[in-house]
Amino acid sequence: MTHTDRRAFLKKSVVATAGAAIGTLSTTARSYAQIRGANDRITVGVIGIRNQGTVHLQNWCALKDSHNVQIRTLCDTDERLFPKALALVNEKSGQTPGTEWDLHRVLEDKAIDAVSIVTPNHWHALATVLACQAGKHVYVEKPASHNIWEGRRMIEAARKYGRHVQVGLNNRSATNVREAIAFLRSGGIGEVYMARALCFKARDSYGMAADSEAPAAFHYDRWLGPAPWRPYNEKRGHYNWHWYWDTGNGDTGNTGPHQLDIARWGLAKNEHPVSVYSAGGLYGFRKDDGGTATPGKRVYGDVETYGHDRTSQETPNTQTATYTYADGTLLEMETRGRYTNHEGSAGQEVGNLFFGSDGWLEISGNTWKAFRKREREPFAGAKEAERGSHWGNFLDGLRAGKTEALHADILEGHLSTSLCHLANISYRVGRSLKFTGTTERFVDAPDADAFLTRTYRKPYVVPERV
Repeated sequence: MTHTDRRAFLKKSVVATAGAAIGTLSTTARSYAQIRGANDRITVGVIGIRNQGTVHLQNWCALKDSHNVQIRTLCDTDERLFPKALALVNEKSGQTPGTEWDLHRVLEDKAIDAVSIVTPNHWHALATVLACQAGKHVYVEKPASHNIWEGRRMIEAARKYGRHVQVGLNNRSATNVREAIAFLRSGGIGEVYMARALCFKARDSYGMAADSEAPAAFHYDRWLGPAPWRPYNEKRGHYNWHWYWDTGNGDTGNTGPHQLDIARWGLAKNEHPVSVYSAGGLYGFRKDDGGTATPGKRVYGDVETYGHDRTSQETPNTQTATYTYADGTLLEMETRGRYTNHEGSAGQEVGNLFFGSDGWLEISGNTWKAFRKREREPFAGAKEAERGSHWGNFLDGLRAGKTEALHADILEGHLSTSLCHLANISYRVGRSLKFTGTTERFVDAPDADAFLTRTYRKPYVVPERV
């Protein structure tokens, strides 16, 4: 097959026999290899290779043989990350990809079929739109967008350019989670009237730092991208960007999207809620310098934390939100970053609870249990099963050539990500808000509408018309 034929194949996605074979998306490695056209390799560029980017590298490498995928290029604005990432890919796949710090060069490469976007949140939308315009399919990390307006532009770009865009809500491909949702939909606990999303992640202070010069190998202007210009500060950079409004969305927009997505999925709500109320704050840290700093402790994200010390963090570490849908169905969310009890039968920190007319159900990781009425022992639950690969589903979806084959198409990702944004907007304006889903605007709340989008720093502008 020539390069031109291969590109045409991926654009059309695959012959009908392959589409039918992958339709159930439960393809094993053996049956996959028998599908006509499966030997046509899909090449991927990974944009953002630190932390969660490493997870993407490992998953693409794991699918090298079963799904005939190859990492062609690693891209990151911090060139210091390349040696470690290259070594990982070489160890896992036996291949050595190229490197680029400029994502535009990746998108210009006609040999790349799809990209993983694993940048900070504020780059998700622009990178996705640019990728669709360049003819690339996209796997974009959660949250899909940095604000609600961006999410709608991402949907428009995917549809206009005929690209498949999968959002990294990987619980959608978890076998037992899918089983739990099917159980809910079948009336397993009766009529489900409320869901509760749990995001209890222990977070100590990320500390303070003076502004400084960015490291020489870090292309800071490009990293900052659409966000307002400000001097480099290490506490606003790698991983810490989650806790500042310019670049992140707090834990409600970090771990929260996974749980809010499961909650909305289980409630079968393919729509926006009609109201939201969120409250919270940044609790448990010293308000002044407090003398000597607590010795740093390196934690997830490869950054240091400092106990109760003062922090420059902007986003809340404690937050609750209540959403109401048009039919009265409730969705609750709670984020707790300090000391806390757990919820559920086995002490869940991150997970979901569903409440129905005949009982309740909990989802924790890739397991679930259902309880009848007030009984203490579960009457149904998960059995051992493969977890399933969200990255594999993305590749299956490309070959099937059907948006509906993706477990987390950009529209699904937008609806779930919007729940994070709605909570944060209510928190920031300090009151309950009514929302009109058809127009994606608040009712008589111009101050809240102002948070639906942002002012973009040129030339890093998400276009109004994609």
